[in-house]
Amino acid sequence: MKFAPWMCLLLFAAMATAQTAQPAGVSSEWDVRKLLEGLDLLAQHLKPIIDQVKPEAWVAKGAPDAYVAQWKSAQAELRYLLSSSTALSKDPERLTLALDTYLRMQAMESTLGSLVEGIRKYQNPALADLAQSVVAENSNNRDRLSQYLTDLAAQKEQEFKVADREAQRCRGLLLNQPAPQRKTSRP
Repeated sequence: MKFAPWMCLLLFAAMATAQTAQPAGVSSEWDVRKLLEGLDLLAQHLKPIIDQVKPEAWVAKGAPDAYVAQWKSAQAELRYLLSSSTALSKDPERLTLALDTYLRMQAMESTLGSLVEGIRKYQNPALADLAQSVVAENSNNRDRLSQYLTDLAAQKEQEFKVADREAQRCRGLLLNQPAPQRKTSRP
């Protein structure tokens, strides 16, 4: 049973190599990059719209000051979304980056949804409609990112289970090895 530690290492290495293949349920790296290109395109369309918004002028018309904070928040959320999607495109297998990108997208859409009402009431209903249509166009990307996030989490969970099961098996093999026999020296 001296081979047990080496066998465990060999099996663990083989398991790690086998896991580098793309499981059927998780989108390929190329698909994720295409999805992220769609998010970048959304940002390219939203940025000029957000830049046209002038909430300071609304306050002069009687709008609440909260719209200025929402506008600044929408600008920040858009930057955060771009930063997060760039990081995810560099390392699409990282669950934390995928989750961060999804949550940033949700936050940006939520903030923008609230701001759109102010745009409609205090600035330009057509601009509000344009902002809503850009966000609506993004629904496919949002759904795809959500599905990718779910699939990636399931994959990582499965990888952890396999690694844990293999580690437990190797531990069992090591514990069941007979104790080494002592050589007795004769005087």
